[in-house]
Parts: sequence; C-alpha cells; structure tokens
Amino acid sequence: MTDVQDYPSRLNDPESRRHETFSYLPAMNAAAIRAQISYALDQGWNPTVEHVEPDRAGNTYWYMWKLPQFGERDLDRVMRQLEACNRANPNHHVRFVAYDNAKQSMGAAFVVHRANN
Repeated sequence: MTDVQDYPSRLNDPESRRHETFSYLPAMNAAAIRAQISYALDQGWNPTVEHVEPDRAGNTYWYMWKLPQFGERDLDRVMRQLEACNRANPNHHVRFVAYDNAKQSMGAAFVVHRANN
C-alpha cells in the first residue's frame, strides 16, 4: 500500500485551510473555471452561488446568493452572478454549486473566489 500524504491544514493557519476537492489541486485560472461550470451546465445541473466569511468556511452552511438559477444554461449569466456576489461580498469566499436533479445531490461545488484576508 502506498503512503498517504498528510496535508498540513490547521485551524490557526487560515492560508492552510482547504474548501472543496479542487482546493487541493493547483489554482484554476479563469478558463479552467469556465470549463468546469460549462461542464456542469452541459449535464443539466442547476447552478447557484454561495458565499461565507473565511473563518466560517469550514461550516456546512454557506449563504446563498439569490435563488438557484434553475434551468440556466447560459455560462456568461452564471459567471456574472459569481462576479456580482464577489463584488458585493469582497471579504467572503464565493463558491459555485451545481445541483443534480436526478440524483438529488450536488453534482459539483468549488470555490471560485477566495477572500483576500
């Protein structure tokens, strides 16, 4: 069996904290973020935007930005909502979430903007 790497994430070190699966990978650029969101929309998943203060990001509950965008398939509209949420909440983390109706669960969720605290 191979050794599993320990990730040194600590509560007292905000920079070490990770949120969602993609945060363990190198940071995505704008094109990669668009590609992931485009994939979710192509699957028919319903997009929504959530945000939270950095010190509460480990909690299960994040604030919803407006209502979910049920049936939205326009990538640019989703991107505009992510940017609007970030502008309105510059000291919050902002994440994209896509809900899969068929499985009644999240199909994808990842942080798009990290607060600059």
